[in-house]
Amino acid sequence: MKKNIVFRSWFYFRQGWSVYFAFFFAALNTLIVTYYLAIENAPFLKSIFPSFTYYVVILVVIGVPLLVAVGYAHYKQTSGYKSESEITSESNPYMARMVSNSEMLLQLNLKMIHLMVKLTNDEKISESELNEVIKLQAEFKNFDLKRSIGDNKDMDFFRQIDEK
Repeated sequence: MKKNIVFRSWFYFRQGWSVYFAFFFAALNTLIVTYYLAIENAPFLKSIFPSFTYYVVILVVIGVPLLVAVGYAHYKQTSGYKSESEITSESNPYMARMVSNSEMLLQLNLKMIHLMVKLTNDEKISESELNEVIKLQAEFKNFDLKRSIGDNKDMDFFRQIDEK
């Protein structure tokens, strides 16, 4: 991690700039420009917003809840965020690797729990159950040997899961 201090600092700088600094100045710029170029020169609007302070207060009171609702809708009510997540997964091989690894672990854990419950109840494990576990182990081991971070095998595995 220490050897990547320049790139890590660059990443943190960009996050700080784009998420916080630029957001604050963009909001301030929008308020100033819209008030002094549009509202101040329109008598009808000037009667609604007699000063810049009133304009900011009214916009914040109406705008913040409205933007919270839009953000909520983006994440919870529309397919916008789902599409963003899919694109991120497709373009980030490490995320695809995490998803495929967790799915393989889930499948193996469910099989192992089933077998442990049988053993706890003093039941015998059948030959077919044992063969299922051995087959699953070989399948996952083979998959792990063939994949690399640079290829799309994890993403293909992810798509197969999504189709089921």
